[in-house]
Amino acid sequence: MKLDFHTHGKLAKRLPFSTEYTDWLFEEAKRAGLDALCLTEHFNTLQFEEVYGYLIEKSRREGDTLVLENGVRIFPGMETDIAEGGHILTLGRAETILELNQRLAPHKIPGKFLPFKELMDLFREYDVYVGAAHPFREGGHIPELPEDQLARLDFIDLNGKDVAEDLEGTKIRTYEMGNKITKPVIGGSDTHQAVQYGCIYTDFDEEVVTFQELYRKMITGAYYIVISPMASFQVRTAGILKRALKEIYALGGDYVSALTQ
Repeated sequence: MKLDFHTHGKLAKRLPFSTEYTDWLFEEAKRAGLDALCLTEHFNTLQFEEVYGYLIEKSRREGDTLVLENGVRIFPGMETDIAEGGHILTLGRAETILELNQRLAPHKIPGKFLPFKELMDLFREYDVYVGAAHPFREGGHIPELPEDQLARLDFIDLNGKDVAEDLEGTKIRTYEMGNKITKPVIGGSDTHQAVQYGCIYTDFDEEVVTFQELYRKMITGAYYIVISPMASFQVRTAGILKRALKEIYALGGDYVSALTQ
């Protein structure tokens, strides 16, 4: 099962949700050879509830996952900012993610973000798995947190954007952190649009449909991370395309039609 652990369903969090764009993304994920995605949409994106409402409506349930018509399996999730600087990934059933997002409503703007400890206290009230997103990206301070707090994490994200900029350095730092707190390292692209799919993914030895099964595979090492030799080109091209599409929208154009037609 080829799984991308860190993906988004919108071009940008301040843009309106487009079902056509999201449908296009998931079709492109299939074309890129992926079997499954962790949809870790930003917790403060516009229309967060609508994104999941749409996916729940158009998919069928299998275990904890949402299976789309094209066969791509969605593991629901969310990406949350912390007050110290940095992002935290949370994976869980769709209803759990929606409830957590509602509880985080007072903390969705800078200056109101929860500190890591308080956020983890909230997450640990639920049956979810929690990871550090791109922990060594500029502006983040997750590695500086107390080790006893970092030990509360379940996994660490080897992130496609960071791998594209510094492959060896990112790998060394991320795996050192994983070894230090004895947590598995997984691979996620961090894509907001389709060119970036496949730059990095996590390949499991068999398909799973629940988070409990997924995490068992993670902690037993029944997977390997694949990094595309074209990762740097994919990420750079994706960034250029994202800026161009956002500019089309800012000028009053239809970026979805420009992209899909």
